[in-house]
Amino acid sequence: MKRVAPDPEFVLMYRKGIPTSKIAVLADVAETTVRYHLQIAARAEPGLRDEHKTALLPAGPRTTGAGLRNLGDVLAFHKAEGRLPVNQGKSARERALGAWLLHRRQEATQGTLSPIYGETLAVIPRWDKPSKRKLEDEARWQQRLAELHGIRAAGGDWPRHQKTDDPHERTLGVWLHSQRIGYRAGRLDPAREQKLNELLPGWREGRGHRGGRRR
Repeated sequence: MKRVAPDPEFVLMYRKGIPTSKIAVLADVAETTVRYHLQIAARAEPGLRDEHKTALLPAGPRTTGAGLRNLGDVLAFHKAEGRLPVNQGKSARERALGAWLLHRRQEATQGTLSPIYGETLAVIPRWDKPSKRKLEDEARWQQRLAELHGIRAAGGDWPRHQKTDDPHERTLGVWLHSQRIGYRAGRLDPAREQKLNELLPGWREGRGHRGGRRR
């Protein structure tokens, strides 16, 4: 009878003190499957279970079933798409995963990230660092916001994204139009929406139609 080799990822996580129930969630398999592999590994390494007990995580940052499912989905997304999910993604699920990942980055910076999350996400290089492109996009967004805020504070009207020969007005108009589209589709980041509401009251409506302009 052919001998079955234990899954090395199961063994590694178990060795680090991760319970079999959580390993099953991370690997998206039945817990009985995890236990079967660990039984085989324990026969070959009698000290494996003692290592697991020694490494059991003390009370500290919590992990939840929902969090572990998100963790598994983030890994699957990265494997399928070659990138991490973002909170302004195309689908509602990607946006939810992006928001979850953002919170984990914040916890990593604060030193409060669950070791299970941290050690598992560590297989993705620089998962806790925003990409250069993301930083550039954020800087560009903030610049457009500041420019439009200055125009409105000086009494200027809302910029048009069409029917204008002014390239700067068109640039700001296209940017504002995209914020409105994102808002209506439920894709606008809540933090950005808050900034728009604070600095650009009435940004969702903009210019009036036929009856005059809204200021």
